[in-house]
Amino acid sequence: MARQTRELVARTFAFAQQVRRFVNRLPRSISNYEDARQLVRSSGSVAANYLEAQEGLSRKDFFYRVKVCRKESRESALWLRLIDPGQEESIVVERTRLLDEADELKLIFASIAAKDDTNDSA
Repeated sequence: MARQTRELVARTFAFAQQVRRFVNRLPRSISNYEDARQLVRSSGSVAANYLEAQEGLSRKDFFYRVKVCRKESRESALWLRLIDPGQEESIVVERTRLLDEADELKLIFASIAAKDDTNDSA
């Protein structure tokens, strides 16, 4: 596995872990509970689908998984924006950092997906 690939595997895993720590610190509310559940799923899906992309059965499968990563990164950013961080400054700062990471991951996966030459417009 190439160094950049290993780094992206580690980065997506770290993102999913950091999201889990973040949601455990959120103020308790019904909306935060539901949004946090979705956030945990989408952040984990970024990491899981990138791992799957590395084991892709074909080039087309690889690009499909990368596009799912892009979609799940974008979705993670949506849930992060919807969550109410409350008044604690450290939670607000952490949400901003996670939003930045979700956006960066989306851009990385968009860049990889742009190289798709399999004629699949997914």
